[in-house]
Amino acid sequence: MAAFYGDAMALPLVERRPGWVSFDAGGLLLALHAIPTEIAARITITTPPEPRSGNPLKLVFEATDVRATRGALEAAGAVMFEPRDEASCDGLDPEGNVFQIVRAMQRHRATP
Repeated sequence: MAAFYGDAMALPLVERRPGWVSFDAGGLLLALHAIPTEIAARITITTPPEPRSGNPLKLVFEATDVRATRGALEAAGAVMFEPRDEASCDGLDPEGNVFQIVRAMQRHRATP
Protein backbone atom coordinates (compact mmCIF):
# COMPACT_ATOMS: atom_id res chain seq x y z
CA MET A 1 0.00 0.00 0.00
CA ALA A 2 2.84 2.39 0.80
CA ALA A 3 4.41 1.75 -2.62
CA PHE A 4 1.08 2.32 -4.35
CA TYR A 5 0.27 5.64 -2.68
CA GLY A 6 3.88 6.83 -2.60
CA ASP A 7 5.05 5.71 -6.03
CA ALA A 8 2.01 5.21 -8.27
CA MET A 9 -0.04 8.07 -6.80
CA ALA A 10 3.11 10.18 -6.28
CA LEU A 11 2.11 11.40 -2.82
CA PRO A 12 5.01 12.96 -0.92
CA LEU A 13 6.22 10.94 2.07
CA VAL A 14 5.77 12.68 5.41
CA GLU A 15 6.85 9.98 7.86
CA ARG A 16 7.85 6.33 7.87
CA ARG A 17 8.31 4.21 10.99
CA PRO A 18 7.68 0.55 11.79
CA GLY A 19 4.04 -0.25 11.08
CA TRP A 20 3.23 3.30 9.95
CA VAL A 21 3.67 5.49 6.90
CA SER A 22 2.05 8.82 6.12
CA PHE A 23 1.79 10.91 2.98
CA ASP A 24 0.89 14.49 2.15
CA ALA A 25 -2.35 14.19 0.18
CA GLY A 26 -2.78 17.90 -0.51
CA GLY A 27 -4.60 19.29 2.48
CA LEU A 28 -4.84 16.10 4.46
CA LEU A 29 -2.54 13.43 5.80
CA LEU A 30 -3.04 9.93 4.41
CA ALA A 31 -1.75 7.55 7.06
CA LEU A 32 -1.40 3.81 6.52
CA HIS A 33 -0.78 1.60 9.50
CA ALA A 34 -0.34 -2.10 10.16
CA ILE A 35 -3.51 -3.75 11.35
CA PRO A 36 -3.72 -6.35 14.12
CA THR A 37 -3.06 -9.93 13.00
CA GLU A 38 -6.55 -11.11 13.99
CA ILE A 39 -8.15 -8.49 11.73
CA ALA A 40 -5.71 -9.12 8.87
CA ALA A 41 -6.58 -12.84 9.01
CA ARG A 42 -10.19 -12.00 8.06
CA ILE A 43 -9.21 -9.93 5.00
CA THR A 44 -8.76 -11.56 1.63
CA ILE A 45 -6.45 -9.77 -0.80
CA THR A 46 -6.81 -10.89 -4.41
CA THR A 47 -4.81 -10.25 -7.56
CA PRO A 48 -6.21 -8.35 -9.27
CA PRO A 49 -7.96 -6.72 -6.30
CA GLU A 50 -11.71 -6.96 -5.91
CA PRO A 51 -13.69 -3.93 -4.73
CA ARG A 52 -14.33 -3.70 -1.01
CA SER A 53 -17.97 -2.82 -1.32
CA GLY A 54 -18.46 -2.61 2.44
CA ASN A 55 -16.01 0.27 2.86
CA PRO A 56 -17.91 3.54 3.42
CA LEU A 57 -14.93 5.71 2.41
CA LYS A 58 -13.69 6.75 -1.01
CA LEU A 59 -10.50 8.72 -1.47
CA VAL A 60 -10.65 11.27 -4.29
CA PHE A 61 -7.44 12.63 -5.82
CA GLU A 62 -7.14 15.53 -8.23
CA ALA A 63 -5.16 15.22 -11.45
CA THR A 64 -4.47 17.83 -14.10
CA ASP A 65 -4.86 15.16 -16.81
CA VAL A 66 -7.24 12.34 -15.84
CA ARG A 67 -6.47 10.26 -18.95
CA ALA A 68 -2.68 10.41 -18.45
CA THR A 69 -3.00 9.73 -14.72
CA ARG A 70 -5.28 6.77 -15.40
CA GLY A 71 -2.72 5.36 -17.84
CA ALA A 72 0.15 5.86 -15.39
CA LEU A 73 -1.80 4.14 -12.61
CA GLU A 74 -2.64 1.19 -14.88
CA ALA A 75 1.03 0.93 -15.85
CA ALA A 76 1.85 0.82 -12.12
CA GLY A 77 -0.55 -2.12 -11.68
CA ALA A 78 -3.71 -0.36 -10.49
CA VAL A 79 -7.07 -1.71 -11.56
CA MET A 80 -8.85 1.17 -13.26
CA PHE A 81 -12.50 1.25 -14.34
CA GLU A 82 -13.77 2.82 -17.52
CA PRO A 83 -13.99 6.59 -17.11
CA ARG A 84 -17.45 8.02 -16.51
CA ASP A 85 -16.44 11.06 -18.53
CA GLU A 86 -13.28 13.05 -19.27
CA ALA A 87 -13.22 14.45 -15.75
CA SER A 88 -13.28 11.38 -13.50
CA CYS A 89 -12.37 7.72 -13.19
CA ASP A 90 -12.53 5.17 -10.37
CA GLY A 91 -9.89 2.60 -9.55
CA LEU A 92 -8.87 0.04 -6.95
CA ASP A 93 -5.78 0.19 -4.77
CA PRO A 94 -3.89 -3.07 -4.10
CA GLU A 95 -6.25 -3.98 -1.23
CA GLY A 96 -9.44 -3.30 -3.18
CA ASN A 97 -10.25 0.10 -1.70
CA VAL A 98 -12.06 2.22 -4.29
CA PHE A 99 -10.49 5.59 -5.10
CA GLN A 100 -11.26 8.20 -7.71
CA ILE A 101 -9.21 10.58 -9.80
CA VAL A 102 -10.92 13.78 -10.89
CA ARG A 103 -9.88 16.70 -13.03
CA ALA A 104 -8.27 19.34 -10.85
CA MET A 105 -10.19 22.56 -10.69
CA GLN A 106 -9.97 25.66 -8.65
CA ARG A 107 -12.52 25.66 -5.87
CA HIS A 108 -13.61 28.09 -3.26
CA ARG A 109 -13.58 26.86 0.30
CA ALA A 110 -16.88 26.71 2.04
CA THR A 111 -17.13 28.91 5.07
CA PRO A 112 -18.11 27.15 8.30
